[in-house]
Amino acid sequence: MSRVLAIDYGAKRTGLAVTDTLQIVPGGLCTVATHELMKFLVDYTTREPVERFVVGLPKQTNGEDSDNLPRVNAFVRQLQKQLPNIPVEMYDERFTSVMAHRTMLEAGLKKKDRQNKALVDEISATIILQSWMDSRSSLPPMPF
Repeated sequence: MSRVLAIDYGAKRTGLAVTDTLQIVPGGLCTVATHELMKFLVDYTTREPVERFVVGLPKQTNGEDSDNLPRVNAFVRQLQKQLPNIPVEMYDERFTSVMAHRTMLEAGLKKKDRQNKALVDEISATIILQSWMDSRSSLPPMPF
């Protein structure tokens, strides 16, 4: 099987997460400077089989588009042009940064580590990927 790669796109840096090849477990991959992101993704997909990209859809808490949405849309168009054989799916990323900080607190990370924005971006990408996986595995209840 192939991996699913999640992207938490940012203006300066982008967090990435990926599943194992059986698509059971998501994990943080890395954080990449956004200006180097496309090269990284092209290189990565030549080394690893990627079935699809899941890109965080930036929305405000009230559901309206965020200021980052035009940049994300432009990136998605470029990604589809560069890697046309890999589907791209958008997935709501609201609250992922808050959840990433909470996860870091619960994991007992020191304050200095919790201030590491690259780590927050990578954890956010992992949360996007886990949420996407959870939404796909939701099966209708079995009738009794």
